[in-house]
Amino acid sequence: MKKLVEDWIQFVENDLCAAEGILKYYQHLTNIIAFHCQQATEKYMKAFLIENNIPLVKTHDLIRLNGLIIKIKELGIDENKLMILNKIYVDSRYPGGLGMLPDGEPTVEQAKEFVEYAKEIKTAVMVGFTS
Repeated sequence: MKKLVEDWIQFVENDLCAAEGILKYYQHLTNIIAFHCQQATEKYMKAFLIENNIPLVKTHDLIRLNGLIIKIKELGIDENKLMILNKIYVDSRYPGGLGMLPDGEPTVEQAKEFVEYAKEIKTAVMVGFTS
């Protein structure tokens, strides 16, 4: 694994750790949990692309990133879940939208699902590095 990719993985682990910690101690902050899960997913996907010599793509669109990944290797990423998580990213410069779904703030159950899905992406990407 490239040093730059190792740095990305360490960087992304912070988002996943934050999401898990907030879920454990502050479940009511579902929008923040969701945002960190979206960010973790995005960064894991970008790390995979960088490892495979694809220049860094300046996008937050998880569907687009997955399309680039599929051209390299099928990682078995569930696009239905990805579409839901893709709706979460809103530029954090705008208050009120951070980590929100179109229907409003995620439920605690949705936040738990987002954490699990971010972990699934991590596993898919890490397996993709080794196979």
